Amino acid sequence: MTKATTTLIGLGDNDAQFNVYIGNRPDFDFNVSDDNVHPMSKGEIYACGQACGNGWRKVFNVYAKLVFACTSERVGTKEYHCWQDYRDQKLLQLKSGTSLMFTPPSFAVPAAPAPPAVHIIMGRTYANSLKLPHGLTWLDNEFAINHEHQIIVCPYFDYRQLSNIKIIRLVELIAELNSKKAHHET
Repeated sequence: MTKATTTLIGLGDNDAQFNVYIGNRPDFDFNVSDDNVHPMSKGEIYACGQACGNGWRKVFNVYAKLVFACTSERVGTKEYHCWQDYRDQKLLQLKSGTSLMFTPPSFAVPAAPAPPAVHIIMGRTYANSLKLPHGLTWLDNEFAINHEHQIIVCPYFDYRQLSNIKIIRLVELIAELNSKKAHHET
């Protein structure tokens, strides 16, 4: 394997353990260059939703609902009373443990040791366009998983495509990855 040298472009925490990949990018000025991960500040999610429309508002809302539903140690949500507070005060910010990536995932060996991260790819069509590692197991028409690389493919982050019931299923798949990871570490 090669050392990780791929340029990553996205929003959130550069050291995130909870990474979501999307095939499009909001038309919004985040004052960021095209070669890094930009931590959002309070109010930027709201401003992006206002400027870029309902679709982006839904992406951020579903992301916050998903992370809030996870009881993982990867990202801390216990101090927030509801997913809306979490979204507005921590999601995609510095030290949030979360990222929204506009570039494909890289599976090269990191230059420095890092804990394994979960990689969630939004949408079957986008997933099929990527050069993902072999071993992606499709569980049905919407969800796929690869335990070795900690990858999950799920429906696009939209209320109709990733409903509350499907968010629960995604949380269960994330827990499955976490339990497999813990089993391999012992």
